[in-house]
Amino acid sequence: MNQYRVLIQAPDSTGLIYLASKVFFENNLNIINNHEFVDNEQNMFFMRSVVSGDIDARQLKDLLSAALPERATIKIKLARKKNIVLMVTKEAHVLGDLLIRNLEGQLDANIVGVISNYNILRPLCEHFEIPYYHISTENISREEHEHKVLSTLEMFDSLDYIVLAKYMRILTSEFTKRYKNKILNIHHSFLPAFIGANPYKQAFERGVKIIGATAHFVNENLDEGPIIEQDIIQVDHSYDWVEMQQAGRDVEKVVLARALKRVLDDRVFVYGNKTVIF
Repeated sequence: MNQYRVLIQAPDSTGLIYLASKVFFENNLNIINNHEFVDNEQNMFFMRSVVSGDIDARQLKDLLSAALPERATIKIKLARKKNIVLMVTKEAHVLGDLLIRNLEGQLDANIVGVISNYNILRPLCEHFEIPYYHISTENISREEHEHKVLSTLEMFDSLDYIVLAKYMRILTSEFTKRYKNKILNIHHSFLPAFIGANPYKQAFERGVKIIGATAHFVNENLDEGPIIEQDIIQVDHSYDWVEMQQAGRDVEKVVLARALKRVLDDRVFVYGNKTVIF
């Protein structure tokens, strides 16, 4: 018996829930859970259903396509572990957290490799028996480096997502377009404030009383992709920017882990530059 996550997005109209549920009922599918949302400003309907039963995914999609309006977008996701690659630079806190969570079964993922422009984090990955690919940036152009990274990514069959776990290099638009809505990043700031390098120092100079982190999909605009998860902690005048940075690392770990879990569970709809998350 298969379990599917059914994701439906369509212009809102009367009876959409009924039409989808009718298909489930007529094909002896059990609805395990169901969520829906209507964006009234955009007149857009979103629905995520988890169903189980004996039916082929292609057949189910064809039946739903026939029942729902022509402009409906339908995705059928088989409940399975996703294949992900982590990209890192020097900092270990986010990488280590994800490796531990995955070892404990908290993430429904296969970490098929870690790519880094430094060799510093190789021992950590070897401890978890994760393949590590060091692609140095020394004495090569940005374009050459990205080409090598892309060639390495193409080695993996059925790669679902790339996670920038403190990867401190800006990706070109050619790279991000190739993996549209497939690259997750953790930004050490509560976006849209303090974009770019050293946001903790920017926050300190501004005298903020909260600091945070934002997990988002990566697009061609720096730190402006659709936001998946955010959180904050309080700070005060006694913190210098280094202490803010140290406190912020705990937020970064939690925010990225939450965002990745939502994405791996097929709970995130992207439309425009926003997300709907069930």
